[in-house]
Amino acid sequence: MNIAGQRIAYLDSPGGGGDRTVIFIHGNSSSARTWLPLLTGAFGRRFRCLAFDLPGHGRSEPARDRSDYSLPGYAAVLAGFARTLGATDAVVVGWSLGGQITLEAAPALQDAAGFVIFGAPPVASAAQFPEAFLPNPAMSAVGSPSLSDAEALSFAESFTAPGSTLATGDFVSDILATDGAARAGLGSSVGEGRFADEVAIVAELRRPLAILHGAGEQLVNLDYLRGLTIPALWRGEVQLIPGAGHAPHQETPERFAALLTDFIGDLGG
Repeated sequence: MNIAGQRIAYLDSPGGGGDRTVIFIHGNSSSARTWLPLLTGAFGRRFRCLAFDLPGHGRSEPARDRSDYSLPGYAAVLAGFARTLGATDAVVVGWSLGGQITLEAAPALQDAAGFVIFGAPPVASAAQFPEAFLPNPAMSAVGSPSLSDAEALSFAESFTAPGSTLATGDFVSDILATDGAARAGLGSSVGEGRFADEVAIVAELRRPLAILHGAGEQLVNLDYLRGLTIPALWRGEVQLIPGAGHAPHQETPERFAALLTDFIGDLGG
C-alpha cells in the first residue's frame, strides 16, 4: 500500500474476525513478522490484526525523505496506515520504538479504543534516557548506521531475558536487513529533540493505556515506569510478565496474548 507516497508492506491476520481491530508496531531494526506468534495463533483468529513494516524495515521501502526516519515521521505513517485500512478505532500496540511511536501518534489517534506499550518508557526529553533505560552496551546499536554480525547478535540478545532459550536468528536477520540510515536518522532526530513530550501525553491521556513489562527486561527501568503519573493506566499499575525480557510477544506469546485479550475485554463495547 502507499501512504503519502511511501510503499508500506503489512500483514493481516487470517481470521480477521471479532469486533476489534488491533494494530501492531514493531521496534527498532525489527519488522512486522515479529508479531507472527499473535497473528497466526488464537489471538489472530479472534481479532483482526494488522502489522506493518516501518519505512526502511522489513519489506517496506526506505524513507524517501530521510527526515521521516524520526518519531514524528513514523507517527505520521501509523496514523495514515490506520486511516487507509479503516482502522482508526483500533487498539494500538507498540513494542520498544513502536511504543514510542504509539505515544507520539496518540494525540492524532482520537478514535483509537486504547493503547498498549512495552519496552517503551515515556520520556519528556533525551535528558531522561539515563533514568528511563538501564545501562546496556547493546544500546549503542540503536542509532548506529552499520552493525557487524556480532553487534547485531548482541543487540538481539538484549531483547530477551537473561538465560532465555529463545532463538534470536529472526531478530538478527531483521537487524541486518534494516536500512542503516533509519537507525542513524532516528538517533539524530532524538538528539535534536524532535519528538513529543511523552510524559505529558501519558499524564493527559484519557483512553486506556496498558504498560506491559517483562520481568527479565534488560533495557527498560521498571522503577522509572512505576514513578510516572498515568491516570489512564490499565489496572492502575505496570503489568509484569514472568519469564520474559524486552520481547514478551516472542518469549511468552500465550501470556502476552492473554493480557491483550483481557485489556480488550475491559474496553467494553
